[in-house]
Amino acid sequence: MSVITPFKALRPQKQFVRAVASPPYDVVTLEEAKAIARDNPLSFLRVEKSEIDVGNDGDVGAIYQTARRNLVRLMQEGILFADPRACFYLYRQKLGDHEQTGIAAGISIAEYESDLIRKHELTRADKEADRIRHVLAVNAQTGPVFITYRGRPAIDRLVARIAAGPPEYDFASEDGVTHTVWVIDDEEDIAQIIQEFSQVGRLYIADGHHRAAAAAAVGKMKRKRNPGVQGEQAAERMMAVLFPTDQIRIMAYNRVVRDLVGLDKSEFLRRIGAAFDITADPAGSSPAGLHDFGMYLRDGWYVLKAKERLYDRQDAVRNLDVSILQNHLLGPILGIEDPRTDGRIDFVGGAKGTAELERLVNSTVYSVAFSLFPTTLQQLIAIADAGKVMPPKSTWFEPKLRSGIFIHPLDP
Repeated sequence: MSVITPFKALRPQKQFVRAVASPPYDVVTLEEAKAIARDNPLSFLRVEKSEIDVGNDGDVGAIYQTARRNLVRLMQEGILFADPRACFYLYRQKLGDHEQTGIAAGISIAEYESDLIRKHELTRADKEADRIRHVLAVNAQTGPVFITYRGRPAIDRLVARIAAGPPEYDFASEDGVTHTVWVIDDEEDIAQIIQEFSQVGRLYIADGHHRAAAAAAVGKMKRKRNPGVQGEQAAERMMAVLFPTDQIRIMAYNRVVRDLVGLDKSEFLRRIGAAFDITADPAGSSPAGLHDFGMYLRDGWYVLKAKERLYDRQDAVRNLDVSILQNHLLGPILGIEDPRTDGRIDFVGGAKGTAELERLVNSTVYSVAFSLFPTTLQQLIAIADAGKVMPPKSTWFEPKLRSGIFIHPLDP
């Protein structure tokens, strides 16, 4: 069973929601965040990525103090308000012809700790520590975890009925995504949602592993401080938006590498040829299927087709394209042993397209780019159910959940 609970969201007044709602802190660079928030004092990036308002004096603590100060300011100015009672919220996103509708709710920290909520990625200690400090400073979870679950017709029918009514929010963000929100405050609807999710076997983290890990760590800290109220504190739940698996989509997470470790092009291609069949193809930027890769050098695109012996169909992780590329090219040929920490490799979300890969390589900052076929949701679930983890940067979910539409305040 899956335990989900309504919560009293801190959220924007209707007239301010578009100005407040921001991209997640971890998908924009510092310079991009500064540009987005430059003429917008209400942008929630001033809370989630508050270093945009902090000088370059090296005082890391000031970043978290500024986040707290900016959140308090939004509350004091009446930009944000707290719902008087615990609610669920429908959150629909539409980008082009893709639409997904989830339920914003609290999910159980205890289920996360016992692995009933399944993970598929490792977290980085530094990034986890940053989010822990941030949650403690603002005493709130400021962005939701993206969760998926195997859908149930009864939930789909209930969602459709509620979404037929007038929304609380309906706005388009600067990236072309339409965001629509309905408040679910009817007691019968809340009870039915809780009952239906009690029949859902497992929840899966699609995106937001660092947010989830930080929420769990803060929950554990607060549990130790107040052992007599275990299970009752707001910190025993993490804020999430839950989408059925048949609505979400995964895009490719592509790679760019700064240099060829001194290899000239002919030697580089010769070494790749030991594991991949190589074809020059001006139209080869987007792989046609699993185990095919696009590779861009400054003279154009190549198609790399992994040789049959590289597949390991008995090992769901090693059979991933990100693993094949890492284990047979990035590691042994380009010397990138740990892509989580090696500064020679960067990652480009599939939403930016392969034109961005060409731009980066043509800029001469990078020497080669690789486009991948997207990891499938079936692969993600199989790996999570097996208790394994994917290599870093295996999945890119689009559209991203906006921050600042819902905030989950914690108890003092």
